[in-house]
Amino acid sequence: MTAVCIRSVGAYAPAFRIEAEEIAEVWGRFEARNIESKAVPDADEDALTMAASACRRALEAAEIDGNDVEWLGFATTTPPLAEEELTPRLASMLGISERAHLQTFTGSTRAGTRAIHSAPSACTALVVASDCPRGEPDDARGHAAGAGAAAFVLDPNGAGSVVEHSEYAAPYPGTRFRRTGSNHIEGIDVTKYERQAFTETLSKAAEAVTADGVTAAAVQAPDGSRPYRAASTLGVERTTIHECATVHELGDTGAASVPLSLARAIDDGHETVLAAAFGSGAGADVLRIEVNGAIPCDCSLTGDRTLTYSASLRQQGEITSSGLDTGAAYVSIPSWQRSLPQRHRLVAGRCPDCGALTFPPEGACSGCQMLVEYDPIELWGPGTIETVTEIEQGGAPPEFAAQQARSGSFGVAIIRFERAGERVSLPGQLIEAAAVGDRVVPVIRRVYTQEGIPRYGTKFIPEIR
Repeated sequence: MTAVCIRSVGAYAPAFRIEAEEIAEVWGRFEARNIESKAVPDADEDALTMAASACRRALEAAEIDGNDVEWLGFATTTPPLAEEELTPRLASMLGISERAHLQTFTGSTRAGTRAIHSAPSACTALVVASDCPRGEPDDARGHAAGAGAAAFVLDPNGAGSVVEHSEYAAPYPGTRFRRTGSNHIEGIDVTKYERQAFTETLSKAAEAVTADGVTAAAVQAPDGSRPYRAASTLGVERTTIHECATVHELGDTGAASVPLSLARAIDDGHETVLAAAFGSGAGADVLRIEVNGAIPCDCSLTGDRTLTYSASLRQQGEITSSGLDTGAAYVSIPSWQRSLPQRHRLVAGRCPDCGALTFPPEGACSGCQMLVEYDPIELWGPGTIETVTEIEQGGAPPEFAAQQARSGSFGVAIIRFERAGERVSLPGQLIEAAAVGDRVVPVIRRVYTQEGIPRYGTKFIPEIR
């Protein structure tokens, strides 16, 4: 069987952080061992938006676009909807062909490694693991719960190869689970039982994988101590695990835990990496990855926006009363679906007669005023703010009330794009403060929820974060 090869890597973590000391000050304790801080999603971020950001970084690092991807795998334990195939929406956000093969992996924190191992080796594939688990605010899982995403472009010419893979499963129910209808992960809290499930399952999977020469080990990290307990059973040193661990600053990132640490190891130049993922139930995957050459990476995981504890609860919707569904600004699902290229990728129209740009690409040309069949052109990339205003409390349209209750006031701007000598301007919501003349770049975020369905679109952040 031909090895799966890694061509490029992209990783993403939310900009917001909360320090362990901040949580300890409120509760009198911090129960997530050896975690110094954790990443907190913005009010309009979820597993799908983080996946889109990580994938964009991986595609740009590989210098390809979505149309080159033939297979897309999306791994998460926290899908925004319990039942709906979300991978087609991710494909739309990335411009991946509707004829590409799409697969979703969920239900276990080993979903990320399952997706990597399941990817075909003979075509260009894109795999992303993205997760934002939640726990009760006063327990160890809630204290540990973080967020992040890692994506890998895979194709036969990639410089990194999955040269060995093994898996093992044994029935260990209750070590980690999320009940139907709940947003919070739980466990039976029998420490000896949970540790046995973790170490035994990983140990059995590791028996068929060579650990010689490994310089970094990406190991499942529900907290900052558990991965190190598996060091001897995996045949590696504790320092080898610490070499690429992301749990200490991002927290428990669920299905993205091992992919994020693997991304860091590759970005740091390690040539032989062990990836060991555990999923409660229980099952494990152990992969040996060998790198022979340069793998382009965009794996910035820094967070520069510190939250207080109360702000983190508000941002996650734990203490806000605003509903997510509204009847305001109603746009039917068929109408919304027809405009997805504009909302997901900023697809404008170029006039075939005069070359002028029009956004959205409908009606008369903004240049020659003729009714034409526009040539599609993506505006995705930097733009310049022409005008900006701040929407304060009570000033937002009702559909944005939930976002404003969670994250406060936000900016709205008119943004100018220049492509091939032509200009076009469009309105957009700002995620961070920016002024006239500033350069901003698009990102995918949740816009609002209507009829129970999350709707996603483009917002903007400053070009340099």
